[in-house]
Amino acid sequence: MTLRFLSILALATPLYIVPAPSAQAEEAAGAYLAARQARYENDYAEAVSYLTRALAADPSNPDILEATVTSMLALGRLETAIPVAQRMEDGGLRSQIPQMVLLAEKAKREDYAGVLERIADSRGIGPLADGLIAAWATLGTGDMAQALTLFDAVAEEPGLRSFAIYHKALALASVGDFESADRIYSGEEDGPMQVTRRGIISWAEVLSQLERNGEAIAVIDDTFGTGLDPQLIDLRTKLEAGEIVSYTRIPSARHGIAEVLHSLGRALIQETGPEYVLFYTRTAEYLDETHIDAQIMSAQLLDELERFDLATEAYRRVPREHPAFHSAELGRAEALRRSGKLDTAAEVLENLRVSHPDLALAHATAGDLYRQLEEWDKAIAAYDRALELYQAQDNDQWFVHYARAIAHERKGDWPPAEADFRAALELNPEQPQVLNYLGYSLVEKKMKLDEALDMIERAVAAEPNSGYIVDSLGWALYRLGRYDEAIIHMERAAELMPVDPVVNDHLGDVLWSVGRFIEAEFQWNRALSFVDEENPSPDVDPERMRRKLEVGLDQVLEEEGAPPLRTAEEEG
Repeated sequence: MTLRFLSILALATPLYIVPAPSAQAEEAAGAYLAARQARYENDYAEAVSYLTRALAADPSNPDILEATVTSMLALGRLETAIPVAQRMEDGGLRSQIPQMVLLAEKAKREDYAGVLERIADSRGIGPLADGLIAAWATLGTGDMAQALTLFDAVAEEPGLRSFAIYHKALALASVGDFESADRIYSGEEDGPMQVTRRGIISWAEVLSQLERNGEAIAVIDDTFGTGLDPQLIDLRTKLEAGEIVSYTRIPSARHGIAEVLHSLGRALIQETGPEYVLFYTRTAEYLDETHIDAQIMSAQLLDELERFDLATEAYRRVPREHPAFHSAELGRAEALRRSGKLDTAAEVLENLRVSHPDLALAHATAGDLYRQLEEWDKAIAAYDRALELYQAQDNDQWFVHYARAIAHERKGDWPPAEADFRAALELNPEQPQVLNYLGYSLVEKKMKLDEALDMIERAVAAEPNSGYIVDSLGWALYRLGRYDEAIIHMERAAELMPVDPVVNDHLGDVLWSVGRFIEAEFQWNRALSFVDEENPSPDVDPERMRRKLEVGLDQVLEEEGAPPLRTAEEEG
């Protein structure tokens, strides 16, 4: 008995006695509901486990069949999804993702006639992909002339021209027609082409095959500048040494179809959810096990879906000898960090700093992690090395100066902190986060108050809806004894960040300073209710809030040996 039939029975008129569902139907329904919850949480492995049980009890239910296919594909188990997708098709059920699986199965076996048959019978993936896949499959059958005609036909479709000519160039290069491919890449023919990192690398390889290494180097430099990653450095070094670099992008039509899915996935990521794009990248991985970019993109999507275990597994599969290994390890460290495994993330980054000692990004990322762990000395040392490498590349990084400044400030070492904040502002003069942090710090230290206030006001002008920055302005005015002005900004900050304990605590202090004592106590109570006692922020002092509620702010300031509340006029 299917779930759909059970739903119909549930709506039946009470004039009839409805027989109790069978144990088998109840098992299917229970397993399917558990699977739906697992799918809602993007727990694909758990979903597959429940769906397999549901299928055993109700093997023809279309919802269970499709959920099984999509969950298996999200896990990267396309081979196991094939028989389930085939069962759907044999039962006359049509759906995009199962059809993607079955088309991929044909392409994997290089049954290009079978791929074309499915597309002709409207059993492909959809209009966006089928034209390009058909062109590659036609090339796979040996008919290059017809394949080029099909690429040209796709180029006439609205919005698809850049995709089509990119794949046409790849197809020409894959059969050794490097001159024609170069004419497309250069824009001499059929341009403009979609500019992607993979496309630029492909063009550089084409130019090298044409013994034009100097032009290949110029293409890389013009596109990426001096901030090259290890893969691009490796390619550029070979070109500079005069080596004829092999063309490695697309060795067969099967790999071309994988590239279609990867490139369309990248285009779709701005318009649809990460899970849908994951179906494309997983299928690209299945068709081309060497497509490391698709593998890394799958890992990034899984990270976005908060399936950190699957993301780290996908990143870990990138071979150590591959030029993109550093990128995978950075991604793996981030997935581990987001999952709360900070020590393991630090270990990954330390190993990367050893294996790639000249990779500035590895050191900067390690610095960020150590800063989160509040290991200030380690953070500063990592940022020191990152800045040395960036400066050697003539690639100044304001953010690394800013991050190192925070580490120095948190450590309690103000002179180098201020120097780094100012260095960051020299590189990015109106950066609101830097203006805010430096200005706020100067106010707290009662140093250069006019300059500090000016910095914070500029930060607010740049980001008027940032609660943190508006709070800084209100707090700066409070510190300066300009309480009436401070109230306006503190209330605005509380509107922007109504559950932030720091903002509510600050608002309480400002309210007290203008004699609104009951409201002040209300805000301190609110601030206390928002404190995370297990993971307290270093900027939050719940004990001080409780003391203010007991005796008031004036008494607390006296106990701390701080100056009493005095307006700017009273201060003169």
